[in-house]
Amino acid sequence: MGLLDSVIGSLGQGGGGHNNIQAQLIQAVLAMMMNGGPSGAAPAAGGGLGGLGGLLGKLQQGGLGDIAASWVGSGPNAPVSAGQLEGALGGDLLGALAQQLGIGQQEVAGHLSQVLPQLVDGMTPDGQVPQGHAMPDVGQLDDLLGGLLGRR
Repeated sequence: MGLLDSVIGSLGQGGGGHNNIQAQLIQAVLAMMMNGGPSGAAPAAGGGLGGLGGLLGKLQQGGLGDIAASWVGSGPNAPVSAGQLEGALGGDLLGALAQQLGIGQQEVAGHLSQVLPQLVDGMTPDGQVPQGHAMPDVGQLDDLLGGLLGRR
């Protein structure tokens, strides 16, 4: 996880509060996908996310399958509301993120509604979900995070 920390750390240098929260949130979500839970927190109820496929499965179970599929596909990304994410992801997961970031659960859901479609889209450039816990390589991750945080 040191590489991810350094990439996000370099992107967060000199940024405003909004970008800093989004950078921290992206880092926490990627950590959940890779390690099963927010860093320093217990895994979400029912276990870890199980990579990008696990996150997409959780969204599917929460009734957001078509929306999440648009993020993976090659067409435009369908929007998602904070409320929809709260319903699909559940209070345990959002609560753990909120505690880790020191912000409210609704604020976490609001930020997630802005970054999650782009994050998933960026992690599936060929319209395919990587198998297992596969993550983008260093260059792809740097480009992806730079784009998400408006720093190209």
